Amino acid sequence: MQRQNELKSWLHSVYPDATFELSFAAADADFRRYFRATFSDGHSVICMDAPPDKMSVAPYLKVQKLFDMVNVPQVLAVNEADGFMALSDLGNTTFLTAMQFDTREEVHKTLLLEAIDELVVLQTASRPGQLPPYDHEVMLREINLFPEWFAAKELGTPFNEAQNALWRQTADTLLPPLLAQPQVYVHRDFIVRNLMLTNGRPGVLDFQDALYGPVSYDLVSLLRDAFIEWEEEFVLDLVIRYWEKARASGLPVPDAFDEFYRNFEWMGVQRHLKVAGIFARLYHRDGKDKYRPEIPRFLNYLRRTSRRYHELAPLYALLLSLVGDEERETGFTF
Repeated sequence: MQRQNELKSWLHSVYPDATFELSFAAADADFRRYFRATFSDGHSVICMDAPPDKMSVAPYLKVQKLFDMVNVPQVLAVNEADGFMALSDLGNTTFLTAMQFDTREEVHKTLLLEAIDELVVLQTASRPGQLPPYDHEVMLREINLFPEWFAAKELGTPFNEAQNALWRQTADTLLPPLLAQPQVYVHRDFIVRNLMLTNGRPGVLDFQDALYGPVSYDLVSLLRDAFIEWEEEFVLDLVIRYWEKARASGLPVPDAFDEFYRNFEWMGVQRHLKVAGIFARLYHRDGKDKYRPEIPRFLNYLRRTSRRYHELAPLYALLLSLVGDEERETGFTF
């Protein structure tokens, strides 16, 4: 409540002649919270509360300028020292909310194609040297969340010697091809929860952790999501459509689709291992249980992909030893 009162005081200093009502809008998986200030004339702004002892707003400000070719919130006012920002309001309907309200395939496809168009625009504007690299150190640190938090904490079964050997084989096989992919701007959480339905182009949120890395990363984030799942044929069709649009835009994707699809699937393995670990950590370290029920979806993704490629047999064997081969029920599915 103290932070909220401090936010109100700051807003009064930014808009001294206006009256407004402040209401909760959203919270991120980290420490950021968002409020909507609705003014007496009906217009509204989104206010970010990012506690400065926990995080800095500087990365957000940097990437917001860098991603100005897509529809990101505009920064209206900022107090870096206290971790407050006023941002343009892109509405309160995420793509996920729209898809859960209307489950028709054609609606989902239309929205996802709009998202893909924005992704191609973002990637086409990529320039090296603007963002930190999505390098081996980062990828390895991310996938190591899986043994540390999913296996050891969620399952209560730290890797034994044989499982550690399978894990080392998995990392040694998985990461080099991912690092060899062409590099572009990577949003890192380009998912339907972070895309807003507006009267124009999709709004793009939660981009402050962007890096420069593999071209397939954001596409796999979008199409193999944590909170909604589509049939594989549906996903395949959209991957093809992205690949065609990317080639037409001059993006450095492989000329052969089967090579690109393999890149897409292997990139998904890295992301799914990471997110399973993050969701377990959010519960066991931070006491946030909102994301924990979605972990089985990532296990399903991992089993399906590691079964398909003999090079990933060590990962499949590891998964069998940890959670078996039976796919688990997940939440909302298409």
